[in-house]
Amino acid sequence: MRQAVFEEIRSQAEQGKTALASFEAEGKVWQRKWTPRERLILLGAGHIALPLCQIGALLDFSVTVLDDRPSFANHLRFPQAETVICDGFCRGMEQISPGPDDYVCVITRGHRYDGECLRQILKGSMPAYLGMIGSRRRVAGMMEELEAEGFDRECLRKICAPIGLPIGGQTTAEIAVSIAAQLVEYRAKNRTQPGESACLPQTNVDEAVLKALSEGAGSQTMALIVETKGSTPAKAGSMMAVDALGRTWGTIGGGCGEAEVIREARLMAGKDQKKLMTVNMTNETAEEEGMVCGGVMTVLLESIV
Repeated sequence: MRQAVFEEIRSQAEQGKTALASFEAEGKVWQRKWTPRERLILLGAGHIALPLCQIGALLDFSVTVLDDRPSFANHLRFPQAETVICDGFCRGMEQISPGPDDYVCVITRGHRYDGECLRQILKGSMPAYLGMIGSRRRVAGMMEELEAEGFDRECLRKICAPIGLPIGGQTTAEIAVSIAAQLVEYRAKNRTQPGESACLPQTNVDEAVLKALSEGAGSQTMALIVETKGSTPAKAGSMMAVDALGRTWGTIGGGCGEAEVIREARLMAGKDQKKLMTVNMTNETAEEEGMVCGGVMTVLLESIV
């Protein structure tokens, strides 16, 4: 694999574009897609927004926060957010311009502001995810109000309200977890597009891995999981970069299986080689080492030149 390929992938990722590359070994071909971070828009910067912003950033969302209160909407309060806007909800949303690829959580401090946000959103394209916080009674009242104003009933039914998965959350952190779980659920569905079944399922952009593979000057080996069977710590498409010293960027699951791959990858660094390696976590050695997973993964090792 040429270093220039990863330079191009990295360039496209930095521009927020989707990149695609093919990998071949032993007569088999796999495609790996790099999907840019989706934008998570938090309308409201209250107590639930704090943990939700943290979790959202951890889940590789690009987080935007909007609120009209300066003491709430600021970067000191939301250091993980990429964008924080302090303005009225209507004016702020004109700056944000939510689109069909965005994930939007309406978590304002009151019924009036929820309505402002939903009306603004529903005038445009329906986001990939739209959720609104509130009790079932409050949600039902809002939906009736919007339908009476002429908003499409089918669009209203697509709103996740009350927001989040029903996991019984009580604290603000637990509620944030339930919302984040629903975001992951929707993102997984949205990323599976017709005709893309040939692509490896893991499509995240790991900037550290791409940087290592695009700047390694021929001293790195790429480790890419191309197939899995049973329970494995990481899924197909997970990537790692390894140099001759054994330094790593990214992960293919950690533990003894990853250590085995690192040993092989170190020997290949800078030698213009590639091979398929099977990591078996169902055998006696795996059991003795106490591996928590019991599957098999096939890893493509390819030196970058």
